[in-house]
Amino acid sequence: MGNEAGDVTTTRRPGRLLRVGMVCPYSLSVPGGVQAQVMGLSRELRRMGIEVRVLAPCDGPPPASFVTPLGNSLPTAVNGSIAPLAPDPACQLRTIRALTEEEFDVLHLHEPFIPGPTQTATLLHTAPIIATFHSAGESAAYKYLRRPVLAASHRLAHRVAVSKDAEELVKRYIGGEYEILFNGVELDAYTTTPPHPTDRPTIFFLGRHEERKGLDVLLAAMQQLPADVRLWVAGTGPDTPRLQDEYAHDHRVEWLGRVTDADKIARLKGATVFCAPSLHGESFGVVLVEAMAADTAIVASGLDGYRNVATDGVDSVLVEPGDVDALAGALRRVLYDDGLRRSLIAAGGPRADQFSMHRLAELYAAHYERIAADREVRRRMLDDARERRRVSRMLARALGRP
Repeated sequence: MGNEAGDVTTTRRPGRLLRVGMVCPYSLSVPGGVQAQVMGLSRELRRMGIEVRVLAPCDGPPPASFVTPLGNSLPTAVNGSIAPLAPDPACQLRTIRALTEEEFDVLHLHEPFIPGPTQTATLLHTAPIIATFHSAGESAAYKYLRRPVLAASHRLAHRVAVSKDAEELVKRYIGGEYEILFNGVELDAYTTTPPHPTDRPTIFFLGRHEERKGLDVLLAAMQQLPADVRLWVAGTGPDTPRLQDEYAHDHRVEWLGRVTDADKIARLKGATVFCAPSLHGESFGVVLVEAMAADTAIVASGLDGYRNVATDGVDSVLVEPGDVDALAGALRRVLYDDGLRRSLIAAGGPRADQFSMHRLAELYAAHYERIAADREVRRRMLDDARERRRVSRMLARALGRP
């Protein structure tokens, strides 16, 4: 086959590709951290020779040939944000049909208990399940569906959390043991994409425009920065109209709207500083890893989720969440202190290498192989037991026993 991203080029198992169903509860048409992990991990696994098919809602054409769309999503309040979920019966029926037709060796479910395709896949249980938990903070899916969640949790062959914060949330409600596996970044794209040009000190913000992402704090901090500083703001959200109106006087702010992956990487590489001023609800700082991979200095909130990735004074400058003055001071230092900025960038590159998507894919692939092999052993044992019972019945009839 060809060499396009997503093509299967080798085989891992003699005579048959390992088939993995990667199920995502969020629409792949809407940018998001889980969606990016699902697609990036699937591309890398397919390059390695594992036949991955992604099942997920899509509000438009599927983003790749290996995606099975499950219908449109509905904006739903989740963890202080709005998530594009598909909990409707039509999506459930499409999920059931896909799972029964595909005959996967392993199911990999991201957020398995969120209403929609992952919850349906957990309850249907057509293949052994590896589950990855991403959320931190609070979850209504656990809080209000605890009894069904507890019952379904026993069906998981292996449990993964992307951080200690994500592990703490899921353990609080369903207990169990979890392996901590990082979120991955496709690093190759950061070496081939040229930077977006800028002619002045430039800050880049990327995220949904809502309270928990802290864009309000960053825009307020901008008012304390010199006139030559530019701010690129990517993304959209419920706060976009209000913030654009409130800061319409500040022509240094450039509102980019939604950006493609290529544009995101170009802006990350072109910016002087990447700023992540989130206030809460971050389980893992994958966007900080992306900034490190782009050789861009970081100023961010000192959230536990971000500290999974970043170390204050080593590869980033971290400040108290919501502190406008502290954020403005940190941005000013990193923007204008060339020595500090070079030091942060030098430490960030090796740190980003530790979170490569290829390394993550290898770790998951080992689990897939083990789980699929265990399933085959169980199937052979069941077949052997059936054969023994059949032979025993034949012998009993031949000997005239009842």
